[in-house]
Amino acid sequence: MAVLSSMSHASDPSPLQDFCVAVDDSKNAGKLKLRLNVNNLAGLNTLGISLARIDFAPYGLNPPHTHPRGTEVLALFEGTLYVGFVLSNPGPNMKNKLFTKILHPGDVQNPGVITIANAVFGSDQSINDDVLAKAFQIENKVVDYLQSQFWWDNN
Repeated sequence: MAVLSSMSHASDPSPLQDFCVAVDDSKNAGKLKLRLNVNNLAGLNTLGISLARIDFAPYGLNPPHTHPRGTEVLALFEGTLYVGFVLSNPGPNMKNKLFTKILHPGDVQNPGVITIANAVFGSDQSINDDVLAKAFQIENKVVDYLQSQFWWDNN
């Protein structure tokens, strides 16, 4: 039986710095952005979301950018913020329309609500009775009754 003992030393081969010191970067367009995504919070994996906190300096801006198949939610805590988006990929005979708003403290994005009953029982071209009866586990006569109601507002 042999016993082997050895000493080892560990060190950081390239100790650049121990603390991150903020740099005055004039290319940041008057904002400080802190990103939170799956790379630094593993719990976001498979959720398809990222978060960012942006602290804008007075007259700072976030340059035009895109979110293909994505959504952006804003919440303002202090000051005012001029925000907007351009409708992209418009339908035929439509233009890329600009939508803007000035946000004040406490303002948040309001995505609205789609009421399922209004959407499926009030659709213009009715959904097949058999499909709805099976999906909602109700009888066809109940589907007929619900489709006959006045479904006027889906907001």
